Amino acid sequence: MLRSVLNKIIWAVLLGLACALPVQADEVLLKPFVLGTTPAGTMEQVVAAVKTALTAQGFEEAGSYSPYPGVTIIVVTSPELKAAAAKSERGGFGAAQRVAVTDVKGKLQVSYTNPVYMANAYRMADDLKNVAAKLEAALGKGEAFGAKGLTAKKLRKYHYTIGMEYFDEPSLLAEHASFEEALKTVEANLAAGKAGVTKVYRVDVPGKQETLFGVGMKAAIEKDKHMDDKYIMSEIDFRDVKSTAHLPYEMLVSGNKVYALYARFRIATSFPDLSMMGSNSFMNIMSSPEAIRKALVKAAGGKE
Repeated sequence: MLRSVLNKIIWAVLLGLACALPVQADEVLLKPFVLGTTPAGTMEQVVAAVKTALTAQGFEEAGSYSPYPGVTIIVVTSPELKAAAAKSERGGFGAAQRVAVTDVKGKLQVSYTNPVYMANAYRMADDLKNVAAKLEAALGKGEAFGAKGLTAKKLRKYHYTIGMEYFDEPSLLAEHASFEEALKTVEANLAAGKAGVTKVYRVDVPGKQETLFGVGMKAAIEKDKHMDDKYIMSEIDFRDVKSTAHLPYEMLVSGNKVYALYARFRIATSFPDLSMMGSNSFMNIMSSPEAIRKALVKAAGGKE
């Protein structure tokens, strides 16, 4: 218990050391999400229209889910995205893009992940600008949001602050005898909803032993709430323009190993400006990174 409290205090102190560095005027500031144009209609009608528009631009629906009421998240991929994912180490994390339709006080918002932001955060060889253009053509391009903005250079070496994980420091969830055994185990555990983790989508990266799974997380009991999608978003997604497309979380099967981006990196890339303390802060979800990791370890068939 004491060790847990000390770890929380240490993390809080480290988070407090984060600071913004000056940016050159000619550097482009990237933000994690883009607000699209919302068609008229009900949630069901808007979701249908969004899916049609995405298909028209060459995207394939990998999966969708509603993690909590008033929200539908659609995950898409494409031959271009999968080819880009194959070019870099653990590029599978960037093999899909997320689109959200969110009911905000009776009005619907369509938003989506910024592919260029993700390409840099995940250190991909391709900048995904063509993918961004196709998403814009499908969904419109309003304001980019979710952060004051980070340069591509900063994103490629991003971590929240001193002591926090980088992209190349993912959690190793499990190790299996083979790639096929890893896939079989993950599929079975997600189908069973082990540890409250269920499958949203699967994307296979061509030419590599690499598969990306998107997963929903729902706590069965109150004490496990810190890994729950709804609980986490209720604490940190509090602004008028919603960052719903942060979800779902991912597991990457690469060779015979199963990885996940550690939550202090994965959450921070979507919410880099979230304050350290106070209402709607990282302190409110201090227990979530480990709770998420432990749930994903079980879903991957790993051992603590």
